[in-house]
Order: sequence, then C-alpha cells, then structure tokens
Amino acid sequence: MGMPDLELERELIERGRAPVAGIDEAGRGPLAGPVVAAAVILPRGYSQEFLDDSKKVSSKRRDLLYEELTRDSQVYWGVGFAEVGEIDELNILRATHVAMERAALALPVQPAFCLIDGLDVPGFPLEAKGVVKGDGISLSIAAASIIAKVTRDRRMQELADEFPVYGFAKHKGYGTQIHMKALREYGPCREHRRSFAPVAKLIQ
Repeated sequence: MGMPDLELERELIERGRAPVAGIDEAGRGPLAGPVVAAAVILPRGYSQEFLDDSKKVSSKRRDLLYEELTRDSQVYWGVGFAEVGEIDELNILRATHVAMERAALALPVQPAFCLIDGLDVPGFPLEAKGVVKGDGISLSIAAASIIAKVTRDRRMQELADEFPVYGFAKHKGYGTQIHMKALREYGPCREHRRSFAPVAKLIQ
C-alpha cells in the first residue's frame, strides 16, 4: 500500500469545503491513561515523505515529525483529551468521540469539513465523515495520528514519574506482562480504567 496523500482533502476543497481537518486518536486499547485525539489542517500542497500512520513510524521518527508539524506556522492543530473518569463513565468509544470533538474545537481555525479515522462519529459538531484506515490514506489524518500518539506518550511518561511501580513509560498503559504483574502486586492507581475487564477483575 502507498503512502497517505492529500487526494481526499483536494476533492473536498474543490467542492468548496476548505479548510479540511484530519482527526485521529491514540490510546483506545490501554488499561491506563487518557485517550487523546488530534485534529490537523495541513496547508495545500503540503508534502513530507516520511509522514505516515503513527503505527508504521519509529518512535524517534514520530518525535521528529511531531516537532516539524507543531512548529510549522502553516499547520493548524489541536488536541483533545478524555480522561480515565470519562472513559469509565461513558465507555471507551464515546470517550474517544468526545476527545475527537475537543480536538476539532481546539483548532485555531474552524474546519469546513473533518475526515475522521475509522467509522462515522454520530452527532459530531462539524460536517465530517469517517475514513476506515484513514491514517494510511489521508495525509491530514496521518499528521493527526502522529500528534495524538506523541502527545499521549508524553502524558504516559509524566504518569510514569508519578506512579513509578507500573512501568508506564515502557508500555504506555497497555496490558503487557510487566504491567499485569505490577497491577496484581500493587492494585490499580487512579489512572487505571476500572471499566476495562482486566482491571475490573482485580478489583473484585
């Protein structure tokens, strides 16, 4: 499969839907920490040969892309968080949608249209459509995936300093063997998602 490009954005702009934002999230699967979304509007004709879905890019390259995107005055971006309490209260899907809405509304300019990684988001406050595997198709969504992932990883690093016994810096809250062992030993902290089965079982 090829690299993501601006074809979807171009089609929308030609139909009078400018600017177009790409939206993606990081952290739906982990047992701890927030879910983080980012929204990005790239300038027309933007190119960056290494910009791809964050899962296909090394940690070092993600950091470099993050710095490049966030320091470029022609790139507009916003991030949104849904914290652990909201995830437990709403469920992870709805909390993800809330984070995506917050990211879109945090943009310094309002997009005319949003391309959202995955399925359509019901009740989204702006005109939008879901793009399945969008982070490998749309360059704007790929940029959002990088910003969301790096933002969340940095938050997990902060939480690792606050709760050193769980190893958050290594696994970012995912249910690895090391994480599960620490959970069994120390029980959950306030950053653990109590609505997620592996954590809920330990509380019982």
